[in-house]
Amino acid sequence: MSNQPVQTVGSSSDKLKVILAVCALVAGIVGFYVLSDKPTYIRAIALVAGLLVAVGLAWTSTPGRDFVNFSREAIRETKKVVWPTRREALQITAIVFAFVLTMALFLWGTDKLLEFLLYDVILGWKK
Repeated sequence: MSNQPVQTVGSSSDKLKVILAVCALVAGIVGFYVLSDKPTYIRAIALVAGLLVAVGLAWTSTPGRDFVNFSREAIRETKKVVWPTRREALQITAIVFAFVLTMALFLWGTDKLLEFLLYDVILGWKK
């Protein structure tokens, strides 16, 4: 039997903070559309204010901090990726196209051979 770590359920205050953060975000979006008769900058302020309140509430919760730590680690890992040069990318693309063309011709030939064997040789139907 494997011994895997068990993740505990967060406290009710963390759940409440996440729910309030979602509500604040929704309120900001709704405010943006409700204020459609107001100038654009007022609508943008309502949207940004809802977003900032949501981020602030989420930041104070354990899941929010875990998400920020996960994001930082993901960014750190993407910096370690070695991207191919343009020439390498073009060579790999050419190899993929050649393989696809070869497979397409092989499958077409196999289909035609089976069609000939089934209809002409075995069943004797002529098209």
